[in-house]
Amino acid sequence: MQKSSEIVTRFAPSPTGFLHIGGARTALFNALFAQRHGGVFKLRIEDTDRKRSTQEAVDAILDGLKWLGLDWDGEAISQNARQDRHAEAVAELVEKGAAYRCYLTAEETEAAREKAFAEGRALRSPWRDGGTAPDGAPYTIRFKAPDTEMVIEDAVQGQVRWAAKEFDDLVLMRADGTPTYNLAVVVDDHDMGVTHVIRGDDHLVNAGRQTQIYQALGWTPPKFAHIPLIHGPDGAKLSKRHGALGVEAYRDMGYLPEGLRNYLLRLGWAKGDKELFTDAEMAELFDLEGLGKAPARLDFDKMAHVNAWHMKRAEDDRLTGLLWARIEGRDDLRLDAQSKVWVSEAMGVLKERASTLAELEDQVYFLLRPRPVEITGKTAKALKDDALERLARLRAVLAEHDDWSEPALSARLQRFAEDEEVGFGKVGQPLRAALTGGAPAPDMGFVLAVLGQEEVLARLDDVL
Repeated sequence: MQKSSEIVTRFAPSPTGFLHIGGARTALFNALFAQRHGGVFKLRIEDTDRKRSTQEAVDAILDGLKWLGLDWDGEAISQNARQDRHAEAVAELVEKGAAYRCYLTAEETEAAREKAFAEGRALRSPWRDGGTAPDGAPYTIRFKAPDTEMVIEDAVQGQVRWAAKEFDDLVLMRADGTPTYNLAVVVDDHDMGVTHVIRGDDHLVNAGRQTQIYQALGWTPPKFAHIPLIHGPDGAKLSKRHGALGVEAYRDMGYLPEGLRNYLLRLGWAKGDKELFTDAEMAELFDLEGLGKAPARLDFDKMAHVNAWHMKRAEDDRLTGLLWARIEGRDDLRLDAQSKVWVSEAMGVLKERASTLAELEDQVYFLLRPRPVEITGKTAKALKDDALERLARLRAVLAEHDDWSEPALSARLQRFAEDEEVGFGKVGQPLRAALTGGAPAPDMGFVLAVLGQEEVLARLDDVL
C-alpha cells in the first residue's frame, strides 16, 4: 500500500493491437508526472473484452513500453483477473440503492432510449424503482444515475459540467456477469490507489460517469487531466491513413527511444520555447500546467530534428550496436570484423550526418560496400578522360605515404592536386567514385583514414 500522500499514476491500455503512438504519449506523461513527484507509475491491462483481447497484443504493448524506456512499478495488473472484485463493488452499489437489476431486453432498451432522446431526457429504466422480476429472465445491473448536474475540475479542460439528462442509467454489469468499462476502471483505480488520471480527452465524458460511481461508493475520485488527441499533419484525427500509428513503426524507421520520448513530450506539453530535453530535464520539468487544450499535430520534420539531436548525444558504441542489429544478415553488405571496426571508428563523425538509424545505414554504406565497388551512372563519368591516369599517379603517392592520419591525408591530397596543376575536384571526384561508388561519405581525408591504406589501395586497384 502506498503512502497516503504519494502520487500514483497509471497507464491502462486495451490489448487489442499495437502500442498506439497516442497511448505511448499518455504513458509517458503519467510516468513523468509520477517520477517528478517521487511517486509510483503502474500498468493495468484492460482485458475484460475477451473477444478482442489477445496475448499477442499484450506482448506488443509490453515490448513497446520497454523499448520506449517506460518502466512501470510492480507487476502489470490484468483487469479481467479482478472480476470478482468488480462484482463485489456492484453488489455494494445495489445494497446502497445506487444500482438496480434491469430486465429490459435489447429491443426494449433501444425503444426506451429512443423515447428518452425524443423527450430530451436521459434513459431511465422502468426497473429503476423495482418491480416483480420475470421468472428466470436475464438481467443487467444498472447504475441509478443522479438527477442532478455533474461537475468536475479538470487540470487541462478546467471546470466541466454536464446536465443530468446527458447521463443514462449506465449498465455496470452485463447479463453474463462481466463488468462494463466504467465500473471496472473506478474499482481498479481506487484499489490501486491512483491519485491522478492523465489520459486522452476522448475519455472526458467517462470522467463524469466515473465520478458519479466514485461518489456513490463513498470514494474520493482521482484528479483528472484530459489531454487533446494527436492529429495527423493535415490536422485530422490520427488514423490509419496517416501511417506509422504504432511505436514499433518508429523503432523500425530508426528513431531512438529517447528521441521519440522527447518528441512525444512536446506533443501537447510545453515549457516556454524549449524543444530539446534530456531525460533528467523531462523528469524535472514536466507538470500538468504545461498541458495545452489544443490538439497537437504530428510533424515528421520536427521529429527527425529532435531525434538528430539525440543521435549526436548517443554513445558511439551503442549506435554501432544498434546499427549492426539492423543490418545483420544483409547479403549485400560486407559485414566482417574489419568492417565493424571501420563503422565503430567512423561513428563519431557519421552520427552527426544522420537524424535516424535508417539514415545512418546510408552513411555507413560506403564502408560496407563489397569489392569491387560498383560504379555506375553519373558517378562513372568522374572516371572518364584522363581521370584514371591521374588516379594511378595518386595511387603511387598514397602507397608511399606513411602518415595515415586524416589531417596528413587531407593535406597530401591537396598538395597532389597542386602538383597536378588542377582544381581539387579533378582529384576528389574520381577518388570518391573509386572508393565509395558515389555513396554518401564525409571528406576524402576522413574516408582514407577510416578505410586504411590497405583497403584504399585495394579499391583503387579494382578500378585501375
